[in-house]
Amino acid sequence: MLDRLLRPFERVLDPFEDRIGEEARERERLTGHLAPLPTTANSFIWYFARQAKWPLLGVLVIGGLAAMVDAAMFTGVGWIVDALEHSTPETLFAEHGALLFGLAALTLVGRAVVLVASSILEEQVIAPSFYNRIRWQSYRRLMDQPYTFFQNDFAGRLATKVQQIGQATGDFIITTLQTFWSFVAFVLLTVTILGAIDWRMAVVLAFWTLGYAWIVYALLPQIRQYGRERANANSVWTGRVVDSFTNILSVKLFDATRAEDAFVKEGFSSYVEAVWRVSRALTGVRGATAILNGILITGVGVVAVLGWQAGTTSSGAVATALGLVLRLNQMSGWMMFNINGLVRNYGTIQDAVATISVRPALIDRLDATDLVAPRGEVRFEDVTFHYGKGAGVIENLSLHIRPGEKIGLVGRSGAGKTTLVNLLLRLYDVEGGRITIDGQDIAAVTQTSLRSAIGVVTQDTSLLHRSIRDNIRYGREDADEAAIESAARRADALAFIAGLKDPKDRTGFEAHVGERGVKLSGGQRQRIAIARVLLKDAPILVLDEATSALDSEVEAAIQENLQEMMQGKTVIAIAHRLSTIASLDRLIVLDAGRIVEQGTHAELIARGGLYADLWHRQSGGFIGAGDKKNRVAAAE
Repeated sequence: MLDRLLRPFERVLDPFEDRIGEEARERERLTGHLAPLPTTANSFIWYFARQAKWPLLGVLVIGGLAAMVDAAMFTGVGWIVDALEHSTPETLFAEHGALLFGLAALTLVGRAVVLVASSILEEQVIAPSFYNRIRWQSYRRLMDQPYTFFQNDFAGRLATKVQQIGQATGDFIITTLQTFWSFVAFVLLTVTILGAIDWRMAVVLAFWTLGYAWIVYALLPQIRQYGRERANANSVWTGRVVDSFTNILSVKLFDATRAEDAFVKEGFSSYVEAVWRVSRALTGVRGATAILNGILITGVGVVAVLGWQAGTTSSGAVATALGLVLRLNQMSGWMMFNINGLVRNYGTIQDAVATISVRPALIDRLDATDLVAPRGEVRFEDVTFHYGKGAGVIENLSLHIRPGEKIGLVGRSGAGKTTLVNLLLRLYDVEGGRITIDGQDIAAVTQTSLRSAIGVVTQDTSLLHRSIRDNIRYGREDADEAAIESAARRADALAFIAGLKDPKDRTGFEAHVGERGVKLSGGQRQRIAIARVLLKDAPILVLDEATSALDSEVEAAIQENLQEMMQGKTVIAIAHRLSTIASLDRLIVLDAGRIVEQGTHAELIARGGLYADLWHRQSGGFIGAGDKKNRVAAAE
């Protein structure tokens, strides 16, 4: 019954809606990227407040009504005291029945309606949907960031920012509209009522109001600063904890638990210090508020008693005045706590906005078109890239990969092989020159269409903590069961998939693989990754140490399938194990970001250069010393 009554209110706001202006919507349509969120705390708060203006207006109205009900009830107490003083038990209801029944109705009905409406607005309409809408939109903006953004931060810290900013922004708005406005309205009504009883009470309350405003102005900004520092320290130590948990295997293998304790403790200590600074400032505020409230209660009490002695103030008016200031004392302490919360939340918003509202450094152009790649021809034209360091990595590199050609990138570690692939995928923008696919500059096409045209199997394969089926389907979301099983079979993965069982007793394709795929062996993860790319069936294929995690027997088992997968595709393969790419159409030898040799395996061996030396180290490295010519002959 209660669920049926309340459920419609929960649908007033859609937590997954992302309202943006027409200009921003058009930009999203053209570029595939969402408009960044506002970059200052004030504009960020206002941006989201406008998305729920009617529910928030309701909170404002109900906050005012709540203050009126409170003031009316305390005033009613005074009226009842006067009624009792001037009536007998026999005449009370005859003379004051309407007053008594009116106050009873206000207490039983009016107050209940206001409080229930307030609860529904806050608990059903706003808290579940509005708070999570802020988190959802913040998450989507972070997901729009380029690969480098995530390389430079803790995943746990970013997740904490998303969680914090939803809570902080929602609490800030609700506290301002509901609590703060209700308090201000109550103060105004109290000034009016006390002024009507005795103008001197209004003067005392006016001085109290000035003192309260001084506390807010002079003492709370420090709490805001400390609150921002605390929020940042909290996200840092949380990020360190997540980093330790994510890399728990390395921690255990190197017996580094105590070292990790020290690393996390350092971040946690900073957080505790920040909490202490906030707490000290809060104690100062609470102490000042307690002294100020004592002056208010004493001042109004003295004026009320003197008025009663002089016959200008009735007993009921004294009861009303004292009741109002005692309620005001309670509300002011509660309000100061909420203002402290406002300040802390504002600091949290400021801190989180600095991360969440960063404009992506790599976005599609406004006139970006979808890549059309029927042939798969790739050209690197005088490409330069230094990771922003000004020198090194890739220098004026030009390379033409013909449609359907299968090339291998060879070179020592750090030669620039993986960087070339990352530039092709546009995980970074080139700093000079350009890259084209079928004559189209990849900087002028959408990132979505570019990456849909390239299938990638990397050396460091991380799977999603989902089912085997979901991980393979990542290659093509609309794939049916038959296509998924076919891809797994071609990757020689069906046998081990059939035997999988996770801790929740899910088996086979339904079994979950754990965070980053930790429940699978390296070879199993690699075969799932290969199945995913087989399912994607992109015209350009990148194999970055694709079989490095496989033992020789398993590698041999899927080589035939890899050969089948490469048919009719442009292939770029990177391998330190040169035997896996020796049969490709052409090998490109890189050194210090430049092409120093290229040709077939046989041509490069005959040349006796860097490739021949690398080949010798792998296949003939244990042959006795001799001249270079003899070593090359031995390798061949």
